[in-house]
Amino acid sequence: MVSLSDTLTNLSRMRAAGTASDVPDRLHDLTGFAPDPGNLRARVHVPANLRPGAALVVALHGCTQNAAVYDHGTGWSTLADAQGFVVLLPEQRRANNANLCFNWFEDADIARIGGEAESIVAMIDAVVTEHAIDPARVFVTGLSAGGAMTAVLLATWPERFAAGAIIGGLPYGTAIGVRAALERMRGQPAAARAIAPATRFPRVAIWHGTADPTVVVANSDALVDQWRAVHALPADPTERTGAANWSRRAWHDAAGRPLVEEWRIAGMGHGVPVDGHSGIGAAGPFMLDVGLSSTLEIARSWGLTDATAPAAEANPRLERITPIAGTRPGATRREPTPASGVQATIENALRSAGLLR
Repeated sequence: MVSLSDTLTNLSRMRAAGTASDVPDRLHDLTGFAPDPGNLRARVHVPANLRPGAALVVALHGCTQNAAVYDHGTGWSTLADAQGFVVLLPEQRRANNANLCFNWFEDADIARIGGEAESIVAMIDAVVTEHAIDPARVFVTGLSAGGAMTAVLLATWPERFAAGAIIGGLPYGTAIGVRAALERMRGQPAAARAIAPATRFPRVAIWHGTADPTVVVANSDALVDQWRAVHALPADPTERTGAANWSRRAWHDAAGRPLVEEWRIAGMGHGVPVDGHSGIGAAGPFMLDVGLSSTLEIARSWGLTDATAPAAEANPRLERITPIAGTRPGATRREPTPASGVQATIENALRSAGLLR
């Protein structure tokens, strides 16, 4: 298990990387959405070739990032121009979190009503209405704290999403408060909050680097377990594929559709997998060139690209492993409670690292 001091060091490095100011900003502000109990900013990219019934991708940045930086690194707006879908990028405000993390560990923000999750759904509703989006083609993805907030949205608003992709994230409802969040990031297990029953749950893909020192890979296992349980899937996957630096497991439904996928990138640290030769996205802090574009793979799995074959399959540097044959079947924002004891000690260390106000 990663030590607390190592976790704090990694968080400090993330803050030092900062939110680059020299990247192109291809986004514009979305205003007038309501309710907004989470007090978030909304940024949007709408391609010139948009048609009625287009899809919407919601992309959530990680700590220390902003929407423009995340879009530049992942390339979602570039792909949107090519394929004709809209991208919505919610953005955290420093007044809510000094490190610009979405508050996936605050009870007030991970409920269906009354916090950041509700604000993001209000943004979605506004974009769907304004641009005649097909409500059955809304997807969500995010990195780190944005990945954890992706899990929150999929769990609390499942009817709003066709699918989601969690990158370097954490399960829904395993941590309330800073101390618990750090414990989960380090891999200390805890029982997850129950996900409420729903008539339909979205498909989920989970991406993680095996050498992630900030959100350790045990969180990928926990996410797989959480979403297998939601979809009532067995322990053994239906399909395994892979190459020298990545592996994929998938659990299919009776129709052969993958309900849960897990992608592991061998030796990758904390960040989004990108491919510098793909023309989508750009390497940078927490945008890691591993020769595999998660953006392209995720978009392909959601039916958003023209390509019929997986992008990884088309990459001559990657050799695929043969798959296994067969399939199986209006509240106000809650003020934080003052910390005491061990949690106070941890928060003081975070403030010393510049991660909390």
